[in-house]
This record gives sequence, C-alpha cells and structure tokens, in this order.
Amino acid sequence: MVSYTIVVGDSDTGSSYQLEVDGQDANRFVGKSINDEVDGDAVGLDGYTLKITGGSDESGRPLNESTSGTNLKQVLMGERQTGYKPKRDGERRRVTTRGREISDSTVQINTSIISSGDTPAEELLESE
Repeated sequence: MVSYTIVVGDSDTGSSYQLEVDGQDANRFVGKSINDEVDGDAVGLDGYTLKITGGSDESGRPLNESTSGTNLKQVLMGERQTGYKPKRDGERRRVTTRGREISDSTVQINTSIISSGDTPAEELLESE
C-alpha cells in the first residue's frame, strides 16, 4: 500500500501544511509528474487545485524536473538546481537524483495551491 507525505504550500498566506495520504487518495498521485495538476480532494481540500512542485524519495534524494521516468540517474548539476548547492562560482558536480515521475519510491510530494475553493484552506485542514 502506497502512502505519501503531502506538503501543501499556500502562497496567499505564506503557510504550509503537512498531510499524510494513503490508499485510494495516494493512488491519485502515482504516475503524475512535476508541474502536473491534481484535484485537492485527495488531501481534503474540496474545490482546490494543486500543482506538484517537487518531492523526494526514501533516501532523501530530490525529484529532478529534467530527468524523465522514475529511476535513479546521475545528473551533472550547476547553479540553482534542486539538490545541489555549489560552493564556488561555476562549480558543477554529478548528483544522483530520481526522475520527475511519482512512484512507489517517492515518500514526500511538494505541492502548491493554484486555484482556491470557497472556504479557506486553514479551516478545511484544521478540521482534520
């Protein structure tokens, strides 16, 4: 059975919410990629639309937007890329990352709210 930790970022209020989903709600995320949109009903946000912005696997490796699939790959990273912080200007290094597609190996999924529903997200998530 697949279970994910979903981090929902609300840019209007500047707050984020961490939710656990499993079962049928978690299956809505399997096969989706970074920048795909998901209905907010999966995490208890009725009427909301969420955009997948990233995530990580069980070892803490980030999902890389430029790598297709779900497998591990070594990617040459430079400035301002997820999963690598250069110590000097122009420094590049090979970093092991996971592909952009969500699979059973993914543990955490980062999302942001694109369109809001009628009730504020704080009220919907506090009731759970």
